Amino acid sequence: MENLSFDVAHLLAGGLVLVSFTLLYQNRMTGLINIFTLHAIVLSLSVAWQAYSQHAPHLYLTAAIAVLFKAVIIPLSLQRIMVRLRIHRDIEVVGGVGMTMLLGICLVALSLVVMLPATAAADPLAREDLAFALSVVLLGLLMMVTRRNAISQVIGFMSLENGLILAATGAKGMPLVVEISVAFSVLIAFIVIGIFLFRIRERFDTVDIQELDRVRGGRR
Repeated sequence: MENLSFDVAHLLAGGLVLVSFTLLYQNRMTGLINIFTLHAIVLSLSVAWQAYSQHAPHLYLTAAIAVLFKAVIIPLSLQRIMVRLRIHRDIEVVGGVGMTMLLGICLVALSLVVMLPATAAADPLAREDLAFALSVVLLGLLMMVTRRNAISQVIGFMSLENGLILAATGAKGMPLVVEISVAFSVLIAFIVIGIFLFRIRERFDTVDIQELDRVRGGRR
């Protein structure tokens, strides 16, 4: 039974890494939002399994929050923002998708090389989940760096935060008050980012980071 618990936990954590690669591969806005929804669903399944394995009922609430906010409310809101701002459906990737995927593979390898020896004395389930979680965090950071569109960078930030939640639950969970605080902090941050994007669109008629840099450079 313990082996089954390890196998399922590693399968779900590894699946989250795989979905992170799928996020990096996307060059269409609609597909990116849909894959982020899948990312949130896999995260919630992983957290729910950790709740079962650790006998930690409060983690079920974390899984429910992930489904409600990240798999339903946030994707629907992003779709609405995309329509309201008339954002281009194509996403420009710095360096191309192939190079980004190669960098992603290197970051996953780096996560394993760094995290597994550093957590050699930890619980086997926790140390491998932490390695997967660091991979998700680094892939989210890579997405933020290589995407020019502001909304795709927001999705990169939220996928990075999913990796932090995976790390926290894999390391025997967080106090319930911290989980609720994180959930509402992310919601508030998303609302602020949404307002910020509307203001950018209203002022500069674009949310493309490169175009905003050109505007800023032209005013110097």
